[in-house]
Amino acid sequence: MAILKILHYGDERLRQKCREVSKVSKKIKTLAQDMIDTMYVNNGVGLAAPQVGEDLRMFVIDVSTDDEPLNPIVFINPKIIKKSGAIKSNEGCLSFPKAYVDVRRYKNIMIKALDLKGRPFVLEAKDGELLARAIQHEYDHLDGILFIDHSRNMFEAIEVLKNNNLPELERERLIDEPELEDEILKQESENKE
Repeated sequence: MAILKILHYGDERLRQKCREVSKVSKKIKTLAQDMIDTMYVNNGVGLAAPQVGEDLRMFVIDVSTDDEPLNPIVFINPKIIKKSGAIKSNEGCLSFPKAYVDVRRYKNIMIKALDLKGRPFVLEAKDGELLARAIQHEYDHLDGILFIDHSRNMFEAIEVLKNNNLPELERERLIDEPELEDEILKQESENKE
């Protein structure tokens, strides 16, 4: 077991598009276990390889709660194959200590990936549950996209980064998601009625 150093926002490696894992080798299995241990030590829900300085398309997630047994899932060379709906999510990231902002996410997703034995699997996460949001968050890391890029409110994001002594928001990286935002606004107005 090794606890890995987590890169913080501002490190260029967090902005790189990662390469595919060519073989689920002993090295990859060890890295996956180290990432799981690192995630747990830091009270995280997920951790992607680029966050620990590894240029590989893999991440780990565990959304089990205090009263449930640990249930880590390893995703190697994942691909989101279906997405629908929209939801507002208040997210943070181990690469952004103590910083949380509201972001836009898909409500339902389906992902396919390889497990630690190199076998393909498909997983569906629905209704905006934590698993659906965590998968999207970690998947983005593999393409150099950070949760802050999905911010619903640029000014809130700027303030949160400043208050946590993190580098300034890279405004040119903000992702315009009008279809998701429209659906979230519609839901919010329906909830007020």
